[in-house]
Amino acid sequence: MKIALDPYMFRALPIDEMVRTVAELGYEHIELSPRADFMPFFQHPRADDARVAELKESLRRYGVRLSSVLPLYKWSSPDETERQTAVRYWKRMIEITVDLECPLMNSEFNGRPERAAESESAFWRSLEELLPVFEREGIALNLEAHPDDFCEENTPAVDLVRAINKPWVNYLYCAPHTFHLSGSDPTADIAAMMRYAGDRLQHVHVADSFNHKGSSGLRYILNPPGTPARIHQHLDIGQGEVDWDTFFGTLREQDFDGVATACVFAWEERARESSAFMLDRIRKELAGS
Repeated sequence: MKIALDPYMFRALPIDEMVRTVAELGYEHIELSPRADFMPFFQHPRADDARVAELKESLRRYGVRLSSVLPLYKWSSPDETERQTAVRYWKRMIEITVDLECPLMNSEFNGRPERAAESESAFWRSLEELLPVFEREGIALNLEAHPDDFCEENTPAVDLVRAINKPWVNYLYCAPHTFHLSGSDPTADIAAMMRYAGDRLQHVHVADSFNHKGSSGLRYILNPPGTPARIHQHLDIGQGEVDWDTFFGTLREQDFDGVATACVFAWEERARESSAFMLDRIRKELAGS
């Protein structure tokens, strides 16, 4: 099993300093997430051969490896031009991931929940183009359900992953999305959701969040009434309401042997302290201590 850090809170640091910081914190793996000088959100990758070589050299120098690369593109957009553009961006980022000698990419379903059927259709068109590229290059793919994607809940997301029917395409359970993954169920049965994923559960994102629904459905009041806005946080373990005993207990029960990524985003003013705390807690929990 690999414990990785999503270094988003360190994205303003130069690449070499970012990698050095991750190593100093005690992490052995990085999940490379969007940063403006390498892989921006929803835009063409910025990394050229020199920048890729710079990252590889920094990883070698500080003894850190990439567990995964996490690009975000609009590959499920109902707008065909936007979808085709996203596929081009994906192809370039797959090339870069191969050059980085990283065997795994993660992403979200994307698309629009109010146009779910059209978005799913676009998703399958993109997969028709991209799955052969992933397979040829030997890159595995983990997919997560995300608030405001066309597929936001655990069960349909796992079913969609299974429908792709490739052993190297698997599911990522994102703990701070727990209260969205459970749909209208305010209890958010983490064990049931993770067990439903079963052997497809190959990656977890670890951060805490509050139950925005609560027992009344009115934990948060959003205005104007009826707004489709989604709300969640990425907090340190213990600062929200995710049931961590159940989360980690279920991982141990399932002999989880994938990637666990610390992905706290809320505390940039204490990014080092937060990241160090998360590593220590994840290690202890997954060891069962």
